[in-house]
Amino acid sequence: MDSILSALILREQGIDVEWVNFETPFFGSEKARKAALMAGIPLTVKRITQTYMEMLKDPHCGYGGNMNPCLDCHALMFRLAGSIMKERGVHFLFSGEVMGQRPMSQTKPSLRYVEKNSGFDGYILRPLSAKVLPPTIVEEQGLVDRERLLGLSGRGRKDQMRLAQDFGISDYPAPAGGCLLTDVGFSRRLKDLLEHDNSPQERDLELLKFGRHFRLGGKHKVIVGRTKKDNKQIVDLVDPRFDITLRMIDMPGPTVLIPYGGPEEVIRAAACLCAAYSKVKDGISARVFSSTPDGPKRMTAIAGLRKKFLSYVI
Repeated sequence: MDSILSALILREQGIDVEWVNFETPFFGSEKARKAALMAGIPLTVKRITQTYMEMLKDPHCGYGGNMNPCLDCHALMFRLAGSIMKERGVHFLFSGEVMGQRPMSQTKPSLRYVEKNSGFDGYILRPLSAKVLPPTIVEEQGLVDRERLLGLSGRGRKDQMRLAQDFGISDYPAPAGGCLLTDVGFSRRLKDLLEHDNSPQERDLELLKFGRHFRLGGKHKVIVGRTKKDNKQIVDLVDPRFDITLRMIDMPGPTVLIPYGGPEEVIRAAACLCAAYSKVKDGISARVFSSTPDGPKRMTAIAGLRKKFLSYVI
């Protein structure tokens, strides 16, 4: 909502506004696309995974509560948006940030850090909080009327909701839940992945979103689907040239993936996991089918061994 409002406040001054949204496996563009259609604001979407990972491995300001490098993330995004600004002859950058709304990333020192490290100091405008922040070059040059900007601060949302009502906006996304790097479980999986592979492929990052993850035999990982939807999403990310997948033969069960394959003992363990999370009763022998780069294989596994693998859960 804040991004929508900041754009409409500027557009009300007769300023042409556009949005840019950056995508990675950790955050997407669905909300931005919906907002752009609703508000009639042009949107550019750019995939930045490789550039983002370079920053994520060693953020200058470190991480928040999990694997979220919020300050360096914001600085990187403004730096990339600034490159687009220069290429296209745009006059300045703006965002929907509200001073004090988030206790770590939207304090005055935090906002200042982002400006200084973006490479576009003085050209980043926060229309919702401009009056409680120092004037930007943009305002000083008269490109924007500072008096028609706002001075919001704090974590309350009532002022934004009233403003949205004034603009006739009733359908806007919830303010939370956008970045997977703030999630405890996802961050744990990502940290484990980077410990074993410093340069993961994008699909390896996408796989962190689905299933149960087990680390077997040091470098080998096994992913066990939780639901039918989970299974499909895992299958969509399989690379048959390198991966091994397993499924139950005689009854419903999960899709199990060994990314980049593994030795026989890992495949056997994966078969046990496949049976353990299937509909087979505990202690019953079940048939498991595996697809490998070398061709299909069939094997048997005993169901009901979940406890055996609990210590391997990531």
